Amino acid sequence: MPPAQSPPDGPPAPGDTPDGPPQPGSTPGGGPPGRAPRHAVATNLPALLEAVLGVGTDLELRGTLQHLVDSATELTGARYGALGVVDPERGDITELFTCGLSDAERERIGRLPDGHAGLIGALIDDPRPVRLDDITEDPRSSGVPKEHPPMRTFLGVPIHVHTEVFGNLYLAEKRGGTFTEDDLALLRILGTQAGIAIGNARLYATARQRERWIEGAAAVTTALLTGETAADALMTVAERARVLADASAGVVLQPTETGGMEIVAASTHDDPGDLIGTTIEPGSTVLVQLLGGEPVFIEDSATDPRMTTRVRHRFGPSMMLPLQSGGRLIGTLALPRKRGDRPYTAAERLLASQFASQAALALVLADAQHDREQLAVYEDRDRIARDLHDLVVQRLFATEMMLESTRRRTAASSEEDELLGRAVDELDSTIQEVRTAIFALQQPPASAPTSFRGRVLRETGGAAAVLGFQPSVHFTGPVDALVDEERAGRLLGALRGALAAAHRRSGLTAVDVEIDATAALPDGRAGLRLTVTDDATSDDGAPGTTLVWQTPR
Repeated sequence: MPPAQSPPDGPPAPGDTPDGPPQPGSTPGGGPPGRAPRHAVATNLPALLEAVLGVGTDLELRGTLQHLVDSATELTGARYGALGVVDPERGDITELFTCGLSDAERERIGRLPDGHAGLIGALIDDPRPVRLDDITEDPRSSGVPKEHPPMRTFLGVPIHVHTEVFGNLYLAEKRGGTFTEDDLALLRILGTQAGIAIGNARLYATARQRERWIEGAAAVTTALLTGETAADALMTVAERARVLADASAGVVLQPTETGGMEIVAASTHDDPGDLIGTTIEPGSTVLVQLLGGEPVFIEDSATDPRMTTRVRHRFGPSMMLPLQSGGRLIGTLALPRKRGDRPYTAAERLLASQFASQAALALVLADAQHDREQLAVYEDRDRIARDLHDLVVQRLFATEMMLESTRRRTAASSEEDELLGRAVDELDSTIQEVRTAIFALQQPPASAPTSFRGRVLRETGGAAAVLGFQPSVHFTGPVDALVDEERAGRLLGALRGALAAAHRRSGLTAVDVEIDATAALPDGRAGLRLTVTDDATSDDGAPGTTLVWQTPR
């Protein structure tokens, strides 16, 4: 007697497909994706069409994925649903979108499964549909969080995007019974259509993400080329990269004199003060890789043995990208995320690496532009100093000599003689002030030292360019601690005047500058004394000149 067959137009036998009975070893409900029993499609066609249309209308990837798990849960009558996004590199779940769990339940569950165990892991290892009437009887069932609500019925289907498994859709606890072949068939149709929608949404997300990184790199380049200081430029790179990468912090490290690397700029949601100054010691595995121009990608900064900094326990996934241009390493851009945050994807790593290359080039261009601007300032100041010296001072000096000669040759009254003498003195004072201005123009306009000792050395160093030799400078006492800002300004003014006066005398070959912060004044008070001695010949022919300036402290 031949075996019974289903009527030609009737539904297939349970577990069969339109192409014949299931092959040995196949999962219940197997068969070509998207092909469902006709009665299942006909019965649930309105709900299926609504679910497919809903999934395909959102171009934002995360919205599409959440809509998919919500639609699948509603379509099959499941109490709980989840969609796990699979990382093709690591083979684990990077994101899990859920439906049916309240905020309180999610909080009690804590960390959701990562796909390394249980049925979730089994579906990743073998991406074929799984339907179970009692999950507790399956030997693969393990790793369910302790606080997770009880589950018995289970249905799992892989989601394919082209030929790649994008993720898996998990449903549990069907209301009013167990999951059927009809549920599985409908879910496979929904999964097939969802794969197309996910592919489109992923392409859109990738394009938008690339656009944001390109705009960020352009904004950084523009900001760096508008004349920011070096510190502001590094901070701009750290801040913009942190926002683009959705990182917990963005930091820039630069090489130290000892061969390590130190954090010199940091951008965080909170106060970044404790990050500044953190160093990577010489010889570190990470440092060797960075100095070689290779990026470093960390899964968990807190547990990775390569990470040795004191702040590593605060961070999880991290990228450390070398900032190099033309073979020269400028520094490192590090973008760590908080512990437990999702790891960086391959696309994010690529875009961040490209951003780092662009930022390094912008830093080099900004530095070169700054050098050109500084050089232009120096050249302009030198030109002004030469003009003052060659034109203004010489003419003033010639006018002074003419007045002095007129005064000696004329038999003027005592009042007229006094007026001429006063005019000569005024011209002499003016010449000295102009020379002082010339000395000031010889000083670098930027990077001025902040300590009093450094400011004195800066003045004498600038004078050396005009004098033709370096004045000798001696300090007595803790001048930086004892000299306040007001007295420092007055002393520096007197020092400029003394150096300018020494320059106009003939036969000058040496200048000695002594600053005593512990000097005793004639009245017995503690004071500050400046002594400037030179070996030039004065106007009256006397060799050597000494200027003493002092003030109480």
